[in-house]
Amino acid sequence: MAVSILIGIQWGDEGKGKIIDVLTRDADMVVRFQGGNNAGHTVEIGPEKFILHLIPSGILHKDTDCVIGNGVVVDPLALKKEMEDLLERKIELARLQVSSRSHLIMPWHKLLDKFKETRAEPSKKIGTTMRGIGPAYASKMARTGLRAVEILDKARFEKHFREEAEDYNATYVPLGAEKLDADKAFAEVWEACEYIRPYIQDSIVTIHKALREGKKILLEGAQGTFLDIDHGTYPFVTSSNTTSGGACPGAGIPPRAVSCVWGVIKAYTTRVGEGPFPTELKNAEGDNLRTKGGEFGATTGRPRRCGWLDIVASRHSCMINGVDFLAVTKLDVLDDLDTVKLCTAYRIDGVVTENFPADTETLNRIEPVYETLPGWKQPTTSAQSWDELPENARRYLNRAAELLQVKIGLLSVGPKRDQTFHR
Repeated sequence: MAVSILIGIQWGDEGKGKIIDVLTRDADMVVRFQGGNNAGHTVEIGPEKFILHLIPSGILHKDTDCVIGNGVVVDPLALKKEMEDLLERKIELARLQVSSRSHLIMPWHKLLDKFKETRAEPSKKIGTTMRGIGPAYASKMARTGLRAVEILDKARFEKHFREEAEDYNATYVPLGAEKLDADKAFAEVWEACEYIRPYIQDSIVTIHKALREGKKILLEGAQGTFLDIDHGTYPFVTSSNTTSGGACPGAGIPPRAVSCVWGVIKAYTTRVGEGPFPTELKNAEGDNLRTKGGEFGATTGRPRRCGWLDIVASRHSCMINGVDFLAVTKLDVLDDLDTVKLCTAYRIDGVVTENFPADTETLNRIEPVYETLPGWKQPTTSAQSWDELPENARRYLNRAAELLQVKIGLLSVGPKRDQTFHR
């Protein structure tokens, strides 16, 4: 069965949207399997730039079916706006469907997210986007969440909506949270729900039909491995499984259907929000990477923290995800540097290790052990093949692949669709 998974190897923002766009050339269906509109996948086609938050990047290919899977939490208001923006830009949405099993982000989730983050002590702030993602997943696990299927029955949806809104007001307003005007909130949400209602389908049925017909399916993840609720730098993580293991329950397919796992990795490392970051550069080098790489969040606009490529963390990520091929992005950001570095080990309290610690406090004490390689001091942005890359750029990539123990399958040397090539 031709099912591929694409996930982020680092802390998100690796350039997954662009790589998904490239791989979709050979896909019949793209399924987003987790996360919400806290994600931001950027694709540049000619002079046009698209930033997608919920809708799979495959929507930019006219013959590709796109599914927002059951593992995604969907904000009806955000989805409606994204759909309207795409229609305004002449992107056809008839191929889009929203899983009837997906959970919905409701107004109280966003208020609760804001309440908890703003009142947290500085050391305990997560750096959430405050879009209600975490509280929506919490409602899902508490078995109180609203699902897309409920939109198909307005009376049922409204009853459940008002019950949960009342519970939020009774529980959190006395603690200082903002009160929710249930009447106003319902009117706004229902307008969006009616808009997306025609797109709600049982995605399990449509995905398995595609499997039986031998179609090629690409499962699209959001965020990155180290934001995974189980395998990330907890508690500074998102609220879903961002790894390849989360793709099957998030899309409703059996593990045996998966034939390939793609991991997307930047040629350096970035992170948004709070939490440990062993190779972070809090100096002019980090500022240079941020400026040259345009490292500002596609969803929030927040500046990203930047550092050298962390081999220890990335190798751990590749192991967890069972990565078959890497797609390396933003190689061109390193073009002007005299030297480039790879973090090959960690020194923790004087002891050197090549393993990635589970404990956040331990990660905060890490001293990176670096291997320095010569830079290439040549532009890579016009390269169309491996052989056209400067020798030292190939040397850097080969060394990284050797240390990561994974083959490089794709390379990106710029933001445009045509600045990506197979190895």
